Amino acid sequence: MDFSAVSSALKTIGELTQEVTSLWGVDEQVEGLASELRWMQSFLKVADGIKVDNELIRTSVVEIRELAYDAEDVIETFSLKVASKRKGGFSNCIKRSACFLKEGCLLHQIKSEIEKITAKIKELTRQLKTYDVSKFGVDGEGPSSSTERRVSRRSYPHVMDDNIVGLGKDIKKLVPVLLDEQSECRVISICGMGGLGKTTLAKKIYHASQVVGHFKHLAWAYVSQNCQERKVWEDILSDLNILSEADKKMKVEKLSEKLSSFLEKNKCLVILDDIWNTEVWDNLKPAFSARETKSKILLTSRNKEIISHADKNGFLYELQCLNYEQSWELFQKIAIPPTNSPGYKIDAKMTELGEDMVKHCAGFPLAIIILGGILATKYPSLTEWLKVSANVKSYLNNDKGEVLRDVLALSYDDLPPYLRPCFLYLSHFPEDYEIPADRLIQLWIAEGIVSSKQEGDEGQIAEDVAEGHLLELAERCMIQVRERDIATLKIRSFQMHDLMRDVCLSKAKQQKFLYIADQSNACQLSTIGRVRRISAHKFFWIQCIKSPRLRSLLFFDKFVPREEEDNILPLTMMSYFDNHDDEIFNPLVCFVALFGLSVLGTKFRGIWKYMFNNFNFLRVLDYERGGDAGCKLPNDIGKLIHLRFLRLRDLNFVSSKFPSSLGNLRCLQTLDLRIKSECSNSIHVPNLLWRMQQLRHLYLPQQCNRKTKLKLGTLKNLQTLVNFNTKNCYVKDLINMTNLRELEIRGSFNIEDFNTEEKNPPIIQSKYLHSLSIINDEGRIDPGHLAHLLLSCENISKLRLDVEIRRLPEYHYLSSNLAYIKLRRCKLEEDPMPTLEKLLYLRMLELHEAAFIGKEMFCCGQAFAKLESLSLKGLNNLEEWKVGKEAMASLQRLEIQKCRQLKKLPDGLRFIATLLELKIESMPKAFKDKVAEGGEDFCKVRHVPSIIFQDCM
Repeated sequence: MDFSAVSSALKTIGELTQEVTSLWGVDEQVEGLASELRWMQSFLKVADGIKVDNELIRTSVVEIRELAYDAEDVIETFSLKVASKRKGGFSNCIKRSACFLKEGCLLHQIKSEIEKITAKIKELTRQLKTYDVSKFGVDGEGPSSSTERRVSRRSYPHVMDDNIVGLGKDIKKLVPVLLDEQSECRVISICGMGGLGKTTLAKKIYHASQVVGHFKHLAWAYVSQNCQERKVWEDILSDLNILSEADKKMKVEKLSEKLSSFLEKNKCLVILDDIWNTEVWDNLKPAFSARETKSKILLTSRNKEIISHADKNGFLYELQCLNYEQSWELFQKIAIPPTNSPGYKIDAKMTELGEDMVKHCAGFPLAIIILGGILATKYPSLTEWLKVSANVKSYLNNDKGEVLRDVLALSYDDLPPYLRPCFLYLSHFPEDYEIPADRLIQLWIAEGIVSSKQEGDEGQIAEDVAEGHLLELAERCMIQVRERDIATLKIRSFQMHDLMRDVCLSKAKQQKFLYIADQSNACQLSTIGRVRRISAHKFFWIQCIKSPRLRSLLFFDKFVPREEEDNILPLTMMSYFDNHDDEIFNPLVCFVALFGLSVLGTKFRGIWKYMFNNFNFLRVLDYERGGDAGCKLPNDIGKLIHLRFLRLRDLNFVSSKFPSSLGNLRCLQTLDLRIKSECSNSIHVPNLLWRMQQLRHLYLPQQCNRKTKLKLGTLKNLQTLVNFNTKNCYVKDLINMTNLRELEIRGSFNIEDFNTEEKNPPIIQSKYLHSLSIINDEGRIDPGHLAHLLLSCENISKLRLDVEIRRLPEYHYLSSNLAYIKLRRCKLEEDPMPTLEKLLYLRMLELHEAAFIGKEMFCCGQAFAKLESLSLKGLNNLEEWKVGKEAMASLQRLEIQKCRQLKKLPDGLRFIATLLELKIESMPKAFKDKVAEGGEDFCKVRHVPSIIFQDCM
């Protein structure tokens, strides 16, 4: 059961009671409310612990959540209004008296509202007390008893695509079909039931060295049930590195023509994952209509009729269930953590239980993975495995077609209470969406789903707790990890299997957790009075929402769809001149275009105004996709005083100035101001951010104008600061940000104004800073200033320098904890390797695009003992690279790209036994021939399992 709302309300009451109860005896009402909420919380915990499944209680949970939200809103509104009046100051007795009168009115209002909420809760309590939850019977130790303790976690949680068993023969059959250029087969299809591993198999093929080396370009697109042709085509063009800003505004027909033309001229592999029916293929087909081409399409589908419909010469491959031996092997990989103990054997009874449960999974890899994920969190407790085994037998009593559904349902029911709202929150995101972990964590915290009560251990803040929750979902195999942080191996992004997402959506709907809106169902919103969360996967008119207590709005489509813009503005200047290059300037066309823009601007303004004036309790406002958003952000945004999370990234405004009312948003924790402006490349941010003392994550515009000068020294809770520079901010403010974890400096960095009596004082004093990036497109950074800054960053594990520095700082200026370094456009004149090789924990090194402009590079002795990945790109002057016999002893992946003067591979590579992959891309054909089998350098890398050549000519 989701009682995070009750916890969040109690937290708010606890934080604000001291301030509120100092005014005329409102403490009695507040304490009465808190007491009722605490009883509710206890009741829900007991009911959840013994798995009470009763319609009255399920309905009551929804009602409890609503009342808890109401209580939180009322108390916080009162507190914020009182605080704002007091901070205004009292210059004389008349003003002071007026404020007291207003506070008295507010006090009366809050008393009345709290009493109403408390009365409703008491009535609900009276109904629930008729249920003695203990009568439902249990052995006294329900699942919740084990959920309060933290499960022991493995260092590296499961990644879905790593859990592969039994696909070897499938890969061997499919790869030759893809590589056969003589065959008339253009479309290859992997078909089978959901959960069989079609996407996993496609991904293995996509990354196979033979495939990567054969095709000049590779692209991947998730199609899914709600297919949008434009998005699919844009994703493919993006993967092919040919998607421009102009393409995003191009008509959909032109977009498909561009893609079709490219596929005809180049040898490409495009994977279309999860095509549902022939109608979807017919909609996508125009982009794949090229006849004389060596490009191929690999699609996955549950419908095997698609292949004959797509290509009469197509190749159909039906994926089969795993046999019992393969099923048991996969189960062991997940459910039983590896151990280094010699001769270790799993308990015989647990083996028996595991084998029996695996039989119930009917060979479905997804079912085995999910079940294994549940059991992995309970290992090595035989008691817990016995409980799961009993549940499996009660759940999996249906036919084979229901196995997956039942295992997925079991995985949700097995979640501890603190994980359920975290999981349900994933229903906000569209199908096949790659979810950024940091953004999700910020949303969880903004909505109170991760309680600050869980903060407390030294260095353990809410973000750490939330990362732990995400890790648990990964361990349970309820999410599929897509990308990890290079230095820390923390999850950076993930996806949900569509069947798991179906469970998530079903549970969220059942619990009225959120409403997913689009044009087809938006009209229903006008009849629903209490909607707290809305996620818009497709555009709809926001005026349909009639819920004043709305808490979160997430948009995954443009502010106004292209079709709507075309209706309002059928003849814009841009579209006119695109089609009339030779014609002279037409005043009438300009008039029509300007009139259309005016109409469109009015629509934008109406949308913003409606939102800011009707949803005053919003805590989350998140825009995923950019696009035009009107003339400017209205001043009315200052009314959203409850906002915790505001993300406006890539929205395109005509005006380049933010409103001054932004300073009213005192509760903000995450603020993303990376907007675009039609009229200027630089944005003006008023000096008001210092008021937002709860800020934890701040993303400034990429380029602020010269009028912008921000004081940020009050932001002591800040953990993320992106696009900081010393033209628009004060370097001295960094010293106050003692909780800073990630700093990105974009533009100038000058510490000449950093005056202090102390000699060489630290610029940053946060002991938590782990990531530093410096990006400057305009010019150099003073080597002395860089060294001074790096000396302050003694604990960083990630360093990115994308700026001209000419000379690398000496070793003692660099953090000894560095695990990842990326140097780009640094124009280093001296070989950086003698300095970098001293970093004992360096695991990944990237030298890109003129990072080094010298001719020779040497890695000698036992240098780079822990380096696992090395990437050399665009080092145009590099002619010779030498590697010693004992150097880079742990290297697994080496990439060489566009180093066109490099004569040969270093001899030392022959001694690196750990090397698993060598990728040679965009190098001269002569270099490729040396490395290829039969070439003079092949003896140096013949032991490498995967050697990939791409675009070498």
